[in-house]
Amino acid sequence: MSFGEKIASIMQKPGQDPVAKDDVPWWMKYAGRGLGTVGSIIAIFLGAWNCTSILFGNIGCLLSGMWQMIAGFLVVMIEAPCCCLFIDFVQNLSDWVEKRPYWNRAAVYCLIALPAVFLCAEFVSIFGSGLIFATGIIYGLMSLGKKGSRPDPAGMTSSSGVGSPQGTVPPAATDHHTTLMEDPDVWRPT
Repeated sequence: MSFGEKIASIMQKPGQDPVAKDDVPWWMKYAGRGLGTVGSIIAIFLGAWNCTSILFGNIGCLLSGMWQMIAGFLVVMIEAPCCCLFIDFVQNLSDWVEKRPYWNRAAVYCLIALPAVFLCAEFVSIFGSGLIFATGIIYGLMSLGKKGSRPDPAGMTSSSGVGSPQGTVPPAATDHHTTLMEDPDVWRPT
C-alpha cells in the first residue's frame, strides 16, 4: 500500500465507496476539502475580528463580519462535518452536498463569499472571504474534469479534408519533430 493510499484511507468518510466515481485527481479533492476546512475556520475568526469594527461605528463592516462568519460556518459544515458533531442535521447536509455535482458547490461558495467584500472592503474581509472564494474556484476546476491527452486534439482536425484540393487529406507526418519545410510529403498550397 502506497503512502497516498494510506492517506486516502485515513481521510475517507465512514461508509464511503473506496473506488472514485469521477476522474478528479486525489490531490485536488484534498486541496478543496483542506482549503475549505482551514479557510472557513480562518474566515470565522476574521469575521469575528471584523465585527469589532462596531466600536468605531462602522455598521457595514459589522454586517460583513457577521456574513463572513455565517459563510465560514456553512462551508465548515459541508467540508468538515466532524467539526460540527453537536448539530444533528450536519451529516445529512454534508451527504446531500456530496451527491451534487462539483459546479453546484463552486457556485455556492463563490456567491456566498462576495457580499462580505462588498459590505466592507478591508483586508480582513477580503482575505477571509477570499479563502472561501478560492475553495469555490478549486471546486469549479474539479467540475471541468481532466484535460485531454495530447493525441485527442490532433485526431479531431483532419477528418473531412475540407479546405484541401479535391477533398483529399494530406498524409500525416509520422515524425512529430519535422516541420512543414523539412517534410516534402506534406501538402503545401500553390
